Amino acid sequence: MLVTFIVLYLLVSIGIGLFAATRVHNTADYAVAGRSLPLAVVIATTFATWFGSETVLGVSARFVDGGLGAVVEDPFGASMCLVLVGLFFAYKLYQKNLITLGDYYRQRYGRSVEVLCSLIIIFSYLGWVAAQITALGLVFNLLTQGALSITAGMVLGTAVVLIYTLYGGMWSVALTDFVQMIVIAVGLIAIAWFAADLAGGAGKVVEFAAREGKFNFFPQQAGFKEWTFFFAAAITMMLGSIPQQDVFQRVMSSNSAETARIGPVIGGVLYLLFAFIPMFVVTSAVLIMPETAQALLKDDPQKVLPTLVMERMPLALQIAFFGALLSAIMSTASATLLAPSTTFVENILRNLRPGMSDALTLKAMRGDC
Repeated sequence: MLVTFIVLYLLVSIGIGLFAATRVHNTADYAVAGRSLPLAVVIATTFATWFGSETVLGVSARFVDGGLGAVVEDPFGASMCLVLVGLFFAYKLYQKNLITLGDYYRQRYGRSVEVLCSLIIIFSYLGWVAAQITALGLVFNLLTQGALSITAGMVLGTAVVLIYTLYGGMWSVALTDFVQMIVIAVGLIAIAWFAADLAGGAGKVVEFAAREGKFNFFPQQAGFKEWTFFFAAAITMMLGSIPQQDVFQRVMSSNSAETARIGPVIGGVLYLLFAFIPMFVVTSAVLIMPETAQALLKDDPQKVLPTLVMERMPLALQIAFFGALLSAIMSTASATLLAPSTTFVENILRNLRPGMSDALTLKAMRGDC
């Protein structure tokens, strides 16, 4: 039954993506959704793009192990990146009517810088794409109880995401992100509510976390080295991810400069707030199944959350969890596939093949030529 619901969800996601693809008629439609996304969709796609498997499984595991100080890079730094983009960069970039971030580098610094920076941007996505594809394989392997190998799961998950991402571009990504954000929010809230009941109440979970020192954010009795590493972790994503194509595409896809400014700010705040939910659930798991949780924390902390769901929660919440987890992974995977592909065609291929028509450029972005 669980697998059946997940398969239906995947088919619905493909259907939404292919329906959105009917709006694509040129490269602007494909790369930046014709600059017509309303505020609600911009918020959703900004939030969903960064809310991936790492946020659900990795961040929660690091919190239980090291407290808030261990998650300063993500979600704190990551959410601040989106807020800073909205406050200081989005409005001015939107006025320039660009397709990619590489276009800005060409206008400001010339073609050599455009090509160099575009190549750096493209290669920077390789690890992120690989992480999401691997996560898809692990989820499908877990769902089928090993009947589907991790490799086969990776192939299946990649095929699903590619179908709607390559065909519909930003339009498909935006609309599927909107649905996936709803699934993420509803699923995680329901799971947190049930986990709190199993643990004896939300207050008991918070009290336990405080007693164990999990709310310590700054280094305790640390020297210069510890503070330096803390500061470096905080700014790595906060500043380093500002000049990235996935964030830029969401800014440029907005229907107005004001939407481009407000959308990332609200999306960043929501990202931070919802990132606390998996942390809460994993902390609850330590109270609900202490022996199992401690063993998993030593072996693989990322298994604590799915183990709690599979062993202690009803089928409906298992469906909600895997729906939310797949939504998180697919939304991030689609963004990490679309951003480098549009950058490559717009800023590398068009320099190699000058004079490409808009129709031919669109085909290249879709992989048709």
